Amino acid sequence: MYNILETPLFGLVVTIVFFNLGVYLQKKTKHPIMNPLLIAIVGILLFLNLTKIPYESYKKGAESVNFFLGPVTIILAVPLYKQFNLFKKYILEIFIGIGCGVVISFMSVKIIGSLSSANINIINSLIPKSITTPMGLSLTNTINGIEAITVVAIILTGIVGAIIAPMVFKIGKITHPVAKGIALGTSAHAVGTSKALEMGEIEGAMSGLSIGISGIITVILIPIIINII
Repeated sequence: MYNILETPLFGLVVTIVFFNLGVYLQKKTKHPIMNPLLIAIVGILLFLNLTKIPYESYKKGAESVNFFLGPVTIILAVPLYKQFNLFKKYILEIFIGIGCGVVISFMSVKIIGSLSSANINIINSLIPKSITTPMGLSLTNTINGIEAITVVAIILTGIVGAIIAPMVFKIGKITHPVAKGIALGTSAHAVGTSKALEMGEIEGAMSGLSIGISGIITVILIPIIINII
């Protein structure tokens, strides 16, 4: 039994099973809270806890999933290519929207962190919450954050963003597909983009674009701003 647990295949299979369970529940219930990533995280944690299987055994196979983070992000450029004329039409609005999103994300973390008297390392760990994991980890190492906290913050931000986005759009009466895509990609990175793709091809294209631009702006400018402050 434990020989099976020591193989990389074990963690990979467990991840695929619970994620597909999440996909099934989402399609069955149509409820925003039934996010496949959230279901997978909770399910895997409960499974490992109940079976007393060491996390290290699961991690050996689960880490192989990280290999696909880069290729998946690049693939998001395909919808953008199909909607390139739309990008040129709204280029000014797109960059203003992404820029405002990056600034608000940074300022909200700094203000809330200061008001709660949080440790500076904790605050710095939360700053990359709205960009993809590879970029977020690179930034958190640059500004002396804590990788584990950054990863959790990025995952939670994406999940919460994907769950509440439809409600926010409804309350705010946001109907333009470009605006929806920019909002999701800038605030909730890849997880938000998966939700945007469910809404439509334009939303998905703009969201995929926002991931790259907001990530680059954040990684380049935030360390400079922190040093100035």
